[in-house]
Amino acid sequence: MSDIDPFIGTAATDLPPAQGLAATWWWPKPQVGNTHPGATSPLGMVSACAYSGAYPTGYGLYTKNTEGVPEAMFDAPQASGFTHFQQSGTGAIRKYYNYVRVTPMVQPLDCLGQAWALHDEVAEPGYYAATLDTGVRSELTVGAKVAVHRYTFPQTRSARVVLDLSCGGLAIDHGRTVPLRAHVEMVGPGRAQGTVVVEGVPLSVYVEFDTPRWRQMLWYDRRLIEGGTRLDFDRIRQTTLRPFGLLFMGSAAAGQSVEVRIGFSLRGCEQARRNLHRECGEGELAFDDLRARTSANWSDHVGRVEVQGGTDARRQVFATSMYHSLIKPCFGDDESPFWPTPGPFAFDVCTMWDIYKTEIPLLAAIVPDRAVDLLESLIRVCEEEGNFPIGYRMARGADRFFRQASALAHTALADAHALGLGDLDWNWALVHMADDLRRMYGEDYYEHGVVHPITHTLDLAYAYHCTAGVARAMGDPMLAEDMVARSRLWSNAFDPATGLLVDSSFYEGGKWNYSFRLIHDMAGRIALAGGDAPFVRMLDSFFGFGADPVVQPGVRPDPTTMAAGYALNRFEGLNNEPDMEAPWSYHYAGRPDRTAEVVHAALTHQFGTGPGGLPGNDDSGGLSSWYVWASLGLFPIAGQGLFLVNAPAFEQATIHLAEGDFTIETSGHRQAPISSDGFDRPPAPQYVQSARLNGKPLDVAHLSAATVHAGGRLHLELGPEPSEWGSKFRPPSLSDPHGTGARP
Repeated sequence: MSDIDPFIGTAATDLPPAQGLAATWWWPKPQVGNTHPGATSPLGMVSACAYSGAYPTGYGLYTKNTEGVPEAMFDAPQASGFTHFQQSGTGAIRKYYNYVRVTPMVQPLDCLGQAWALHDEVAEPGYYAATLDTGVRSELTVGAKVAVHRYTFPQTRSARVVLDLSCGGLAIDHGRTVPLRAHVEMVGPGRAQGTVVVEGVPLSVYVEFDTPRWRQMLWYDRRLIEGGTRLDFDRIRQTTLRPFGLLFMGSAAAGQSVEVRIGFSLRGCEQARRNLHRECGEGELAFDDLRARTSANWSDHVGRVEVQGGTDARRQVFATSMYHSLIKPCFGDDESPFWPTPGPFAFDVCTMWDIYKTEIPLLAAIVPDRAVDLLESLIRVCEEEGNFPIGYRMARGADRFFRQASALAHTALADAHALGLGDLDWNWALVHMADDLRRMYGEDYYEHGVVHPITHTLDLAYAYHCTAGVARAMGDPMLAEDMVARSRLWSNAFDPATGLLVDSSFYEGGKWNYSFRLIHDMAGRIALAGGDAPFVRMLDSFFGFGADPVVQPGVRPDPTTMAAGYALNRFEGLNNEPDMEAPWSYHYAGRPDRTAEVVHAALTHQFGTGPGGLPGNDDSGGLSSWYVWASLGLFPIAGQGLFLVNAPAFEQATIHLAEGDFTIETSGHRQAPISSDGFDRPPAPQYVQSARLNGKPLDVAHLSAATVHAGGRLHLELGPEPSEWGSKFRPPSLSDPHGTGARP
């Protein structure tokens, strides 16, 4: 746990200048991780942190930006209070939560909304603390459905803790979230509760406040309501919204601490009260105990992958990547506001098109119960709302992210079925998988075999492939055959004359970014490009082999600069997600040595320690989980039950799986030197020379997911020069299921 630094990724990218291959990559998207250092619990509902209103999580310094170096809104970290339900590493999403702002004050209520500088920030998994300019030391910790605040005041006769239930969103243009309805009421000494309905979701809180003889009052429009016990708002509009909430006020001796405990629920105040008492007890000081339990929970989760070797800096980046991979999605068991039955409810699935490739396979490996809960929740959303969402926020029927991609849930469902995870009703799941393929862009694909944006053609063809496997296993060969036939229509997306995707519009990328996706028929795709050698030449050009270094966009890059960068048709590194799987395309052309070189360059030059240590948006852990898998020397091919094998970054690593440990060990691994910035910069990549799986020779550069999940020992002999290992037999493809290397 001491290795984890929650501040990594909270500031604009500040990495040492890239060298070699990585210096040729171009970064078009925001150069900032967009993470926050707040208190979180593994995959829990609540993320609590200082609130400045900055983009995009509500923490930090930056205004909204979509390219280049982010612009600062403030000169230094500041906060107007502490909010809950913050995002983690996301980019341009229409609205953000930041509900229930808690503000400790020594000023009058008129000053609510003023921001104070933050000093002496401390962040650990499950804990965040900072001192405001007012002298109030503020500490936060959380559980799965609760948050506990502890405020230590200077000596004052007018201490206040103010809860603003109207606050939501960001302090940027069009960033505010307006509640539709709300109520708040006092329910006893030091006790209050309330509900705000925002974007169709009722968020309820139950609050307990621990300090003797302080007054408690309701307030509206920064005015106290003497004697009031309840506020009700039936219809709120942007033009009529005035801040409202409750406060506790009194005198404080120097160093006196007060504790605020908040239970949350999406099913009413009574359930919020039960959630609070379940995690914090009734009427007891809970901060230290909850902090310790959440810290232990984090240790358990992050410890499910252990590494040995490497520098302190590399281990810190790895541990923090594990941490960031386990913050989102949020799980609220028995909390769905949209259906009344018990069971998991998952939200903040805000970057499904990122996490389906890397993070969901990681969840399936180390927290398979939660991976199944996610799928069960998505199936229920499909049942209730008519389609599998591409993203799912805490909002009713809004922002399903359909422009990004199509039918992504199918990949995770196919993997879960192949691995035998959970006890999902697979007949019912198959019904939804098949029906969902004809919705949205799928209708045109079904009728014409191609759809634009052209990337959706690849998505849908892949989803048909994934669904075919489930149908076949469920004893429906006719459905499976139809699905396989439609999955072969991936070729309609490519231009045989160029070997690239046809011209189309593209979401956050271009033709080259998407042309090297790992589709289900890589053998056919390489044949379409003219065979192994032409395909490798295309990849080499894309990854910048032999190219000159490029200059990255700065603050407010002009259109000419951006156009010149896009014209490079270059790998955008881990700054952008559409091509994050592309390095492993070399495996399918018999060149795992090239994969090793690209992945080595990314791990070495695009990640580092400190707030500026990420090359781009972490996207709810999609980027961090990429770092985890790449460091282990394994990469999951989501939907195909497959892992590709590569040279790992650590001497040894162990994944603790449900069926047993899977260990990746090496011989010949070189300890990297430490450069002046403290992060290791090895001069050259390492290559796999030979491999043994459970003591037997392994001549292929891939493993089935079932083999990995069963546990075992993979031994990789590494060396400084490329070898022939893994070049003869290829990973399986639709048109080359045995990986013979034959091309159709």
